[in-house]
Amino acid sequence: MPSADRRLQPRRTPRQVRAELTRERVLTAAAHVFAEYGYAAGTTNRIAERARVSIGSLYQYFPNKDAILAELLVRHIDRGTWTRTDRLDLSPGSLEAAVRILVRDAIDNHRDDPQLLRIMIEQAPVSRELLDTMDRHSRTRGGEVRDFLARHPDVRVRDLDTAAELILFTVETNTHKLMADPRGVPVETFESELVDMVTRYLSGSP
Repeated sequence: MPSADRRLQPRRTPRQVRAELTRERVLTAAAHVFAEYGYAAGTTNRIAERARVSIGSLYQYFPNKDAILAELLVRHIDRGTWTRTDRLDLSPGSLEAAVRILVRDAIDNHRDDPQLLRIMIEQAPVSRELLDTMDRHSRTRGGEVRDFLARHPDVRVRDLDTAAELILFTVETNTHKLMADPRGVPVETFESELVDMVTRYLSGSP
């Protein structure tokens, strides 16, 4: 493991309820501090003060604020909730409604504080845990979307694997960008345009 990656590893895995609560307080405080002060000014001292723990206690769990931010991003990915694709309507003519559910899931998963989301996207260092989390998410969600595409009668694509990857990347990347800076396109407009684009691609409509 490269030394840079070791620098991002949490120092201590809580084994008792009290220790886990302390770690949670540090992460919750960090999310507020980063959103309020920005990443550069969001120091570990400010995080410890907000969490009401000593700086020494903070360092028992995380070696630096980079490791804290990396953990926040891992949790952001892991805590995303998605409508199970086996619960989507598979009747003819229902493709647009199903796509809208997938797009709305992505939007809802990114409605947290836009400042914190922007910091996580722009500043979070790439740790081994983050890469593993992203890969696990991509494989799991990609498989679910591929299965849905294979079973829906309105889908007309040549390669299901490629289509599933394209949809996930397109929906999640553009949703990240919009929700991190929501001052541009209204969310409702973004949702409708993205749903229309994905539906047309999947159905082969001109």
